[in-house]
Amino acid sequence: MKPGPTVQVPTREDPWEMALRQFNRAADHLPLKRGIREFLVYPHRELTVNFPVHMDDGSVRVFTGYRVHHSTVLGPTKGGIRYSTHVNLNEVRALAMWMSWKCALMHLPYGGAKGGVAVEPKQLSRGELERLTRRFATEISVVVGPQSDIPAPDVGTNDQIMAWIMDTYSMHRGHSVPAVVTGKPVSIGGSAGRREATAARTRKFALEGAQVVVQGFGNVGSVAAYLLHDQGCRIVGLSDVYSGIFNPAGLDPRAVLEYVAQTGRVEGFPGTQTVTNTELLELPCDILVPAAIEGQITRANAAQIKAKIIVEGANGPTTPDADDILTDRGVFVVPDILANAGGVIVSYFEWVQDLSSLFWTEEEINARLEPIMVQAFKGVVRLAAEREVDLRTSALIYAVRRVADALLVRGIYP
Repeated sequence: MKPGPTVQVPTREDPWEMALRQFNRAADHLPLKRGIREFLVYPHRELTVNFPVHMDDGSVRVFTGYRVHHSTVLGPTKGGIRYSTHVNLNEVRALAMWMSWKCALMHLPYGGAKGGVAVEPKQLSRGELERLTRRFATEISVVVGPQSDIPAPDVGTNDQIMAWIMDTYSMHRGHSVPAVVTGKPVSIGGSAGRREATAARTRKFALEGAQVVVQGFGNVGSVAAYLLHDQGCRIVGLSDVYSGIFNPAGLDPRAVLEYVAQTGRVEGFPGTQTVTNTELLELPCDILVPAAIEGQITRANAAQIKAKIIVEGANGPTTPDADDILTDRGVFVVPDILANAGGVIVSYFEWVQDLSSLFWTEEEINARLEPIMVQAFKGVVRLAAEREVDLRTSALIYAVRRVADALLVRGIYP
């Protein structure tokens, strides 16, 4: 097993502290009793598992994984599973909280969850990856289920991994349970249109000729890049976990995808200049799409961001201190729980289709998706104007209020 290339790992603000600061800013605008406010913050349940996996060389390695349910007020929990060396409990807590607010903002009958394993998946063989996935799925099966908690892909995972999780869960139940995960291959109950839906949607902006930089070239970033390219944007910068590429004349994202399929990374794509991920964020552009991981735009680099619009494809890419700087500079930030909500909406559609065993066409999916996104965007913009706050705080006010209202209606048991 060969070690992977060196990865640039910037110092990141603790994601849980970021999520708490964002929540408190929004909660300060709401008449929440102290106990209710405290209940909305803390995760409902947290599971940490340490589990062994047989490696190809005959050795056994122990991995650590997590599954966190932040809120169950609006329904079963929903959220991705990521495989990354960055995974820790505080990161998973933060991601689960952000999922709660995202689902509430989109009026989905879900609470937020998240999970992950601390591992570099690219350093595992396919067999090792499958054994790790099936063992992790078994370990978290005590909290996962089609009516309780429904995982999906995230950083470092994909539809194949969801297929293994679905199959493992189904083997334990003695019958096929496709609704236990979303983001599956279409052949086993996945939904049409899901991959495209995960990309940040920017149709409200004048895109023709806009210069765009996309950080992250995974499920979200790659699709965002070619959709924006198709709408007339000039993609001038792209990056993966290793480094970035820049060409002011523009890049063809689909050609870059083909190059990555052959080489494993964007660096070296013909006609481009290599830049670091830090430099990529500060390139001259009209629209910046941070679609990698959390904590990328910080107090240290926010003043150097040249984009007029930031559309957050990743969860939590901008720290609260950076938000303040960007707001003062007049940068228009479309927050994560609004910009990248298309993925969880189509995950909801997939879940509904699996439960009913009735599937929709991609045209039907898009027809159902668009009104939800547009209505949420209009509502957040309207509330931001009324409260004189930025779009992130507005979106969180809307979402937190919806969860709090549902909690008060349900009551406190017993």
